[in-house]
Amino acid sequence: MRAGPGQVLAGRYRLTGRPEALNALAVDERSGDAVRLRALELPALLTGGQEPDAPVPAQGEWLVRRVAEVGAAAPRHPRLLQGAGAFVEGDLLWTVEERPAGVPLAALLAEGPLPPYRAAEIAADLAGALRALHEAGLAHGNPTAESVLVCEDGAALLGGLLPGVAQEALAEELGGPGGRRRYEVRATLVGPVAERWPLDGGPAGDCWALGVLLHRMVTGRSPYPEGGVPELVTAVRDGRRVPAEACGPLGPLVERLLQPDPARRPTAAEIRGELAELLAAAPEPVDGERVARVPEPRAEGPVAPKARRSKGGGGAGRSRPAAESGPRRRPLVPPALLGPLLVGGVFLLLVAGVTAVVLFAG
Repeated sequence: MRAGPGQVLAGRYRLTGRPEALNALAVDERSGDAVRLRALELPALLTGGQEPDAPVPAQGEWLVRRVAEVGAAAPRHPRLLQGAGAFVEGDLLWTVEERPAGVPLAALLAEGPLPPYRAAEIAADLAGALRALHEAGLAHGNPTAESVLVCEDGAALLGGLLPGVAQEALAEELGGPGGRRRYEVRATLVGPVAERWPLDGGPAGDCWALGVLLHRMVTGRSPYPEGGVPELVTAVRDGRRVPAEACGPLGPLVERLLQPDPARRPTAAEIRGELAELLAAAPEPVDGERVARVPEPRAEGPVAPKARRSKGGGGAGRSRPAAESGPRRRPLVPPALLGPLLVGGVFLLLVAGVTAVVLFAG
């Protein structure tokens, strides 16, 4: 990638760091907003090998229009990152997406799996975003750990819509609407990421992908082998995967989401409703089970009553009773002094008794 810190792309996006893996953070100089740029390498037949300042060929313009159409049709939702379009510069197609402060879910998972109830909170946020897209007549197609941002308040936001659209459009442009050639192009663009290879597209494919992501969050791995695209696609087609028992309380939902028959999978709205019920009945974690890697999530409306929300622990332990939870009170008299004080008290009583007898007799 030939861009560097401080460089301005498309006349408005100033890079704030060095791009890595076709990703870059930037500031929109027109609005002052932080944005995330993702680049897609375009083959020479699309760019014509033109110089960076040369006019964009018709195919590149078509990709930009396609991305812009989907971005304009996407609904506004508190759990959906908003896309701001795309542009071509040199041999790269860049998509633009808002970038609030937060940590990518992929970075959190690199530290280890999440407790089941924390994964359920994140999945509930993502299901809300998918529901909004599906009700608007759109499918996402790219709900992966790389596309999810966990904000400072713990809320999970789903991004990656426009990069996914750009990849699918380029695969169709180069490989045609179907067949071996499109598969090969798509395999190069997408790679062996299980969430990107459902048997069917549309909303049902998004829900299947959310099941894969749930399994990944809780177990730290995909339920399907990801050694290569052919192995992955064959395993998905044959239903060869790791059982969902390791997902704990989320296991039954994951099993239904990974059903090969799309008609048997729950919808995004049903997923969120089921997760809300699961979280409402979540046991309170004991102190040793609390996880502070991510803050408590904000509500969309609330997924569960505040006092019942799990803060990370997936175990069944409950909070200690109030009498045990606070610090112990210190005794008024140290135990070592109790014996001498008791003897002294008895002696004083005897002296007082003798004195009283003498006074009475005299």
